[in-house]
Amino acid sequence: MTSPSIRELALRVVGREPGAVARAISLVEDRRPVAEGTTVELLRALADAADPFRAARIGITGPPGVGKSTLVSALAKVARGAGRTVGVLAVDPSSPRSGGALLGDRARIEIDPDDLGLFVRSMASGGELGGLARAASAAIDVLSAAYDAVLVETTGVGQSETDVEHVADTVLLVIQPGSGDVLQFLKAGIIEIPDVFAVNKGDLGGIAERALGELTAALAVAHSVGDGEMPPVLLTSAASGAGVPELFAALDAHRLGLVESGRLRERRYRATTAAAFRLFVHRWGEQGVQDVGGKTALAARLERRVREGATAVEAAGEMRPR
Repeated sequence: MTSPSIRELALRVVGREPGAVARAISLVEDRRPVAEGTTVELLRALADAADPFRAARIGITGPPGVGKSTLVSALAKVARGAGRTVGVLAVDPSSPRSGGALLGDRARIEIDPDDLGLFVRSMASGGELGGLARAASAAIDVLSAAYDAVLVETTGVGQSETDVEHVADTVLLVIQPGSGDVLQFLKAGIIEIPDVFAVNKGDLGGIAERALGELTAALAVAHSVGDGEMPPVLLTSAASGAGVPELFAALDAHRLGLVESGRLRERRYRATTAAAFRLFVHRWGEQGVQDVGGKTALAARLERRVREGATAVEAAGEMRPR
């Protein structure tokens, strides 16, 4: 049974009280084993209080220096102009001294303190190679209960940054002109993950146009030997705002396609299962995975619980090695 204090906090989160949203994220960030029960209770209360499929979850990834934070700020501005509330989770590198977020990304995101429809939170990556913090999935659940759109900006660690596909409905990969990113992402296979692509810094002119052409050609080749439609590729300038409304429309269209086809629910199930799997491995390691029958068996058990309605934290916490 949910305690009155947690139920009240969940209702305040759904009501978009900034202090309540901040407190809820702090609770799910608490890594102490004694805090797990509270996290599960809170996430369950949020799921009961708000439709978890209502919010659009957009993951924004790309290499350092590409302008992700400025683009997030520009996308949030477009969303607010369209009357949508926005929650931003900016996953920053961890401080080597305190372990906290360095706040570099958040500092570049424009915030109007009087706008209660926009909330920005930084979270330390904790050294995770996938570009996301361990508590990111739960924090996104919190933001999804409060806001119409959740923008998740990863740390920008490069070729290992693929975990964003496990927390987002739509993945946006941002590429910088003249950087050789297209070739590197092709080699790493990352180019297969995003649903939408943006070549940022379009104000660079010819070099940006060439990058757009190279990326479009690379995607055309990649999709000629695979299945599915070629994802949209757009030229943007986060600094000037050029192309950002069109990018927002493309992100919107992708999610609408997921909803209309019924694929959104399946994508969320896979994402929650993947998050639960990572939480289990963090706690019990590879030996723990083997003790429960291996990766396939663990994933199947976790997915079964997720489809029954369990959160990632709940499903992972229920599994115990022999």
